[in-house]
Amino acid sequence: MVSDTIGDFIIRLKNAGAVGHQNVSVPYSKLKQAVAEKLVASGYLVSVDVKGKDVKKTLEITLKYEGKQSSIGGVKRVSKPGRRLYSKVAEIYPVKFGKGHLILSTPAGILTDEEARKQNVGGEQLFVIW
Repeated sequence: MVSDTIGDFIIRLKNAGAVGHQNVSVPYSKLKQAVAEKLVASGYLVSVDVKGKDVKKTLEITLKYEGKQSSIGGVKRVSKPGRRLYSKVAEIYPVKFGKGHLILSTPAGILTDEEARKQNVGGEQLFVIW
């Protein structure tokens, strides 16, 4: 059993991109699905599909490539199970000079740093992706 499901999720995406896999299968949760759909909207993934029923649900994720290189250059987990990090909207800054995204869990749902600043809402910093 994995205690940090988001950490496991983003590392699976990074590792699959590093070895050139087209698809990744991860255990299903609503949080992972919401994060994956936000990554699709941000341009890091091609698509997300839910497969299976009940307990055996999985997320089938199709990775996006630019040439032979994955769109995901790197990821860094910010808020961990042992240390949760929250930020106000005034503390949310662009990542990698606007080339990356900070994914936040907010009262308005899963948002990127840009969307959180537009909606004037803060929340838990999940991870940074570039």
